[in-house]
Amino acid sequence: MRDDALYDDDLVFSATADRIGSSNTTSACSQEPPWKIVIVDDEPDIHHLTTLVLKNFTFDTRPVELIHGYSGNDARRLMREHSDVAMILLDVVMETDQEGLGVVRYIREELDNSFVRIILRTGQPGYAPESRVIADYDIDGYKDKVNLSDQELITSVTTGLRSYALLHTVDNTRKGLRKIIAATNQLYEPKSFGQLAAEILTQLSNLIGGNDYGNGEEPSVNSFVAAEKHGAIKIYAATGHYKTYIGKPLIEGTTSEVIDIVNRALREKRNLFTDHDFLGYCRTRNGMENLVYFRGTQRLREADRDLIETFTANITAAFEQVLLSREIIKTQKDVTFTLGDVIETRSGEAGQHVRRVAECSRRLAQLAGLSDQECEILRVASPMHDLGKIGIPDAVLNKPGKLTEEEWAVMQSHTRIGCQVLQDADQEILKTGSIVCGQHHEKWDGSGYPNGLSGEQIHIFARITALIDVFDALTHERSYKEAWSTDRALAWIKQERGRHFDPHLVDLFLAHIDQFMAIQLAFT
Repeated sequence: MRDDALYDDDLVFSATADRIGSSNTTSACSQEPPWKIVIVDDEPDIHHLTTLVLKNFTFDTRPVELIHGYSGNDARRLMREHSDVAMILLDVVMETDQEGLGVVRYIREELDNSFVRIILRTGQPGYAPESRVIADYDIDGYKDKVNLSDQELITSVTTGLRSYALLHTVDNTRKGLRKIIAATNQLYEPKSFGQLAAEILTQLSNLIGGNDYGNGEEPSVNSFVAAEKHGAIKIYAATGHYKTYIGKPLIEGTTSEVIDIVNRALREKRNLFTDHDFLGYCRTRNGMENLVYFRGTQRLREADRDLIETFTANITAAFEQVLLSREIIKTQKDVTFTLGDVIETRSGEAGQHVRRVAECSRRLAQLAGLSDQECEILRVASPMHDLGKIGIPDAVLNKPGKLTEEEWAVMQSHTRIGCQVLQDADQEILKTGSIVCGQHHEKWDGSGYPNGLSGEQIHIFARITALIDVFDALTHERSYKEAWSTDRALAWIKQERGRHFDPHLVDLFLAHIDQFMAIQLAFT
């Protein structure tokens, strides 16, 4: 707020239009919209005096827009029509002795508006004692309007607007952090790192733009997130002008001025600010250098810079969490494929079997309409389908001829062994592996093992793996059989539709057999 607004004794009187809901907007001293203040009082003189005092008032370089109402009903209507009101100066005694208190209840409870700052003004304090009102109502002040000085009014308005702005800043930050947490949960999606970056850009755009104080509009900024690795800098998330350059070298899509800022940040390894620009530098523990750049529509204030600096620390932590989680997931993937290889090697089968099963299972899951995350989990878990064979004796596992009844019972136990090994795991991939191990020999008609499950009692992951595993086993040589031709294997799959296999999955498999054959060829 300007100092002269506090002590100017030569304010010129400016009459306000008498119609209900009229407004008086001062000349703009900022590119940002004015603060909306609703004045509700049944005495026209109060409107005139308040307008006189606040005529040239500004807060944080923004003027005020005064919106006028003359009754409790007007107040309710104006608050419904203007969801971005920052403050309401509200008379207590209007249609009834405590009409203003009813409006407060309406704003806080029915409109569920906790942001607008409310100052009650009354010429008859006895109708609603101050101590009770302060204790019972969510308000920012209770003033005697007859004895309220110009200085006290300006102080109250300044304090209220500061609280309103702070509440929105905290709320915007909370929403942004929630988005980041949501993004980091999408660890199985191939673009989860880019998604995190995009969410960070959205939130920091709001912080830097400075225009989002409850009006629902996102500020317009040009921004990007880029990564420097092995001497190359590429954009992998962006807004505004930079959006068309996602995936391209930074030098193709920006000016020499921005390149200079980027190089300086990389050299000095710290955040940089100019009047309108922010360049955030984030280095992760694996040496990856991330750059977050914004060109705001407004000059960056000191408060903006402090908030951005604090938020940047959260950005670095978020990047670290995603990288760490991706590392864990990669380790789990490596372990599952290695386990699959070990089992297949021990049973004298081709190690590429687990990779064909993994990729074909994911593709069939996609065709069946599973989510991207579910498809990826199945791709990683399906190689463990025969994990239980680790507990089967070599004499049974690698017997070239037909198994005896006793040997067949031992072989069947591999489903229970694999399920038991993984069933107590906390990681979702391993829990999925337990399901696949335990159910991939169940049959659609209920004649499978170990539990005789049928139809949709069998988990979709196991139904998919079963079909893919059998097709791959039929078309490749095993210790106990020669490889079947593709036509013979497909004929048998059709024959087992609705008996061994889920009929819908068989239909999807056959309708897209060229895609599955391409995967088979890629992993021969």
